[in-house]
Amino acid sequence: MNVSLVSLWLPILASGVVVFIASSLIWMMLNYHNSDWQELPDEDTARMALRSAAPGKYSVPYAATAADRKSAEWQEKFKEGPAAILTVLPHGSLAMGKQMVQWIIYCLAISFLVAYVATVTISAGAEYLKVFRVAGTVAVLAYAGAAPMRSIWFGQPWSATVKDVLDGVIYGLLTAGVFGWLWP
Repeated sequence: MNVSLVSLWLPILASGVVVFIASSLIWMMLNYHNSDWQELPDEDTARMALRSAAPGKYSVPYAATAADRKSAEWQEKFKEGPAAILTVLPHGSLAMGKQMVQWIIYCLAISFLVAYVATVTISAGAEYLKVFRVAGTVAVLAYAGAAPMRSIWFGQPWSATVKDVLDGVIYGLLTAGVFGWLWP
């Protein structure tokens, strides 16, 4: 017998909340992500130089097109260094309310997609391990799957990416456990 998506409202909600709480604990208590960032040399000069930059993503040296990257001037700047990809955040307070709301919505969206895949692959009354395997695979792919791309294309240190993948695996396993436990 098929399971309806609507009947999975509780595992969707519960797994999203469990991941939200787990991620909060990981980031606030374990602190293993603290080493993901380093201090810039002469930080005050860099801050002053970037003060007029609007929030957004920047690259140094900048090239608008592939042709620009082929120019001798850009090639020389790249050789001289530094080359950087930089995100400038909005200036002001460090209030995290907006990010927390976005994160819980993202967690719930992943749980919804896990539920969707589960409804088309698992029947009602399935054993815990079958639900765990399917839900866990989808959730781990969703939470951790894109993390290596930041190291491959954007120069994020692999040590930071490994920690992001570890977080994603934890979130995926928690999601799988909730779905296995609450499966109809």
